[in-house]
Amino acid sequence: MKHHIQRREFLRVGALGSALSLGQVLQARESGAKAGVKERSAILVFLQGGPSHLDTFDMKPDAPSEYRGEFRSIATNVPGIRICEHLPQTAKLADKYALVRGLTHNLADHRIGTRYVATGNRPLPTLEFPEFGSVVSRRFDAPPDLPAFVSIDRALHGPGYLGPRYGSLDTGERPRANQPFNVRGVTLGNGLSISELDRRQKLADDLDTLFGSLEKRDPQLVALDEFDRKAYRILSSPRTRKAFDLNAESPAIANRFGPDENGQSLLLSLRLIEAGVRFVTVSVGGWDTHQDNFRDLKRRILPGFDRSFAAFLRTLEDKGLSDSTAVMVTGEFGRTPKINKDAGRDHWPRAMFALMAGGDANPGQVLGASDDKGVGPADGGWSPDDLAASFYRNIGIDPRTEFDAANGRPITLIRDGKPIKGLVG
Repeated sequence: MKHHIQRREFLRVGALGSALSLGQVLQARESGAKAGVKERSAILVFLQGGPSHLDTFDMKPDAPSEYRGEFRSIATNVPGIRICEHLPQTAKLADKYALVRGLTHNLADHRIGTRYVATGNRPLPTLEFPEFGSVVSRRFDAPPDLPAFVSIDRALHGPGYLGPRYGSLDTGERPRANQPFNVRGVTLGNGLSISELDRRQKLADDLDTLFGSLEKRDPQLVALDEFDRKAYRILSSPRTRKAFDLNAESPAIANRFGPDENGQSLLLSLRLIEAGVRFVTVSVGGWDTHQDNFRDLKRRILPGFDRSFAAFLRTLEDKGLSDSTAVMVTGEFGRTPKINKDAGRDHWPRAMFALMAGGDANPGQVLGASDDKGVGPADGGWSPDDLAASFYRNIGIDPRTEFDAANGRPITLIRDGKPIKGLVG
């Protein structure tokens, strides 16, 4: 046992440097792919803060002024579908996404609402459900030199009962145009070169030989080493480093997205999927408009989102990724139909929207509706559970799949939701 502790301590203090934290994420990852299952990669674009449905994709031009707000609606390239005037480029691409209105729940807190929408299961105090990317990471294989699940810039929730081995590789920051993008554990910071990493790996291999007989008696240590080696393969992989290098993108495509962090993040998500990453979550913040809702949306939020999301849709198609990639865009809730005293809108989970594209999503349509003031669904509406079930179906995962928790208890992936009829073919 003495040698066991010394060896593990030696690795902890730097035999592989930053590779170890990634190795922990990769420990005991097992194949979840099932024969005959249609497998798709996927991207979740999460509009953090709660986007105003009435000022974007679910406008109410006939409502009283204190509800409808300052913006006009414009026609899209699909007859009968109208969205906000400050989304002109997105309006020209309405034939490439499906718009879901009338989504509803009752959790108005950012953190809890995000947990609900990001997992498709209403939060419970006794059980942590996994977010989408963790389920895909559990279910489908990724190339051995790439992370299966990446979050830009950090996870929305976590792997829940699936365990930390299915957590995401978090970039820790968002990329900026024409600036080096340092991803913790992928790009080699602190003066660590590939040759130095190779030297440290060689040293670790020598230790493996020295303590080989002990390892045979310690299966946990064997598993740890296996996934540290996978972390090393990711760290030293030219494919991984190239995928994260936005400067390697053609100028014709890169210039579509604009210089802001949100646009660059969407571009990065496509590069990662193109390289072989199975799931990417992109957090697009700034939507929590309690004050000056219309000023901020008009000047900053909507123009940036319009440009980058339109570029995203075009590039998804131009790179040949539309059929093999399921895409969903949503936030944790909508915003209050009635404008507050600060010209803002507050949290409002009773009405929200989502977009779906790629894979078997049926684009160029609107499903569902909110009432005449955007207060709630015009009919029964759909829950985040139903939305998640639809997203999983498009990815190629049965929402009724059961996974075992750490205690062996079988848990249904989506307990209460069913796929929205007509959304996914």
